[in-house]
Amino acid sequence: MVDKALGGAGLRGQVAGETALCTVGKSGSGLTYCGYDISELADKVEFEEVSYLLSRGELPNQSQLDEYKAKLKTLRGLPAALKSVLESIPKSAHPMDVMRTGCSMLGNLEMETDFNDANDHIDRMVAVFPSIICYWYRFSHDGVRIDVETNDDSIGAHFLHLLHDKAPSELFAKVMNVSLILYAEHEFNASTFTARVCASTLSDVHSCVTGAIGSLRGPLHGGANEAAMEMIENFTSADQAEEALMGMLERKEKIMGFGHAIYRESDPRNVIIKKWSELLAKEVGDDVLYPVSVRCEEVMWREKKLFCNADFFHASAYHFMGIPTALFTPIFVMSRVTGWTAHVKEQRANNRIIRPSADYTGPEAREVPPISAR
Repeated sequence: MVDKALGGAGLRGQVAGETALCTVGKSGSGLTYCGYDISELADKVEFEEVSYLLSRGELPNQSQLDEYKAKLKTLRGLPAALKSVLESIPKSAHPMDVMRTGCSMLGNLEMETDFNDANDHIDRMVAVFPSIICYWYRFSHDGVRIDVETNDDSIGAHFLHLLHDKAPSELFAKVMNVSLILYAEHEFNASTFTARVCASTLSDVHSCVTGAIGSLRGPLHGGANEAAMEMIENFTSADQAEEALMGMLERKEKIMGFGHAIYRESDPRNVIIKKWSELLAKEVGDDVLYPVSVRCEEVMWREKKLFCNADFFHASAYHFMGIPTALFTPIFVMSRVTGWTAHVKEQRANNRIIRPSADYTGPEAREVPPISAR
C-alpha cells in the first residue's frame, strides 16, 4: 500500500542522509552552519568567511581570509566563449535559465577532471556567478558589454557595482553581505538534495550545480521572494494590503513568503533581514513598502499563525537597493552555490548512489493486445 500521507507531504520529516554542514529547525527555529548560529555569523563575519567555512570546514584566520578574497578577485572574469553564449540569450529569458546555462557552459570550458580536489572549481563559481548574471542582464537590457573584473572587496559589493555601474554604499554592501550569509546553506532542501543525488552518481560539480539551479528555479523553492515582491508592490498602503490579503485568504489563494517546511515557530533568517529592510527603508525614504510588508506579516500571523520566511522581507530589502525583481532568485544562486558544493564534497567523501524505491500504483499485469484491437 502507498503511504498517502508520506506522498502528500513531499517526504517532509523523512531523514534522507547525514550532514555535518547545517542544522535546520532544531528546537523549532534554529539554524547553524558547521555549529555556528546564523545570527552570530550574520553579525560578525563576511560572506567570504562563510563560503570558506563551508568549503574548507573551518572559519579562516586573517591571512587565510585575505588570501581567499584575493583569489576570488582574480576569478571574476568571463571567458570569451561564455560571453558569446550570454550575449545570444534573449532579453525575455528567465534569469534563472541564464544562470543554469552559464554554469553549464562554464563546465564545458573548465571541466572538472580531478574529483579529489573541487575547491578551485567551487571558488571559480562563487567568484564568477555575479559576473554571469550581470553581464547578461546589462547586455540584454542596456545594450552594453560591461567589464566584470571590479576591485570590490566583497561578492555582494561586486554584484551591486556591476548592476549599477558604481560602487555601492557601505550600507548596501553590508546588507548584501548579510543576505548572502542567510541564503548560503539550508540542509537537505530541494535544490541541495538535487545536487547530492547528482553527486552520488559521480557526476562533475558543474552538473550538480546546474541541476540544483533547475530545482531552485521553481516558485515553491527559490522564486518566493520574487512572488512576494510582485504582490506587495501593488499595494499603496498598509490598510489596502490588509484588505487584499483578507480577500486572498477568503478565496484560499496561495500567499508566497509565509510558513516553512521545517520551521515551526519562526524563520531565524527573517528576523535578521527584517531589521535590515527597515534600515534600508529609512535610508531611501520609503514610507509605503516597508509598512505594507509589516502589515502583511501581522495579518498572516493573526489570521493563520503563519510567520514570514526568509524570502518575504528580502523582497523589500532587494527593492530598496535598486535590484530588479527578476534578479532576486539569481542572488540566491550566488549564495547557495557555497552550500550546494559543500554538500557535493560531503556526498563524495562517503558515497553511495541515492536511488530510492517507489510504490507502484498503476494497472495490474496485463497482456499487450494487437494494434488492431486497441
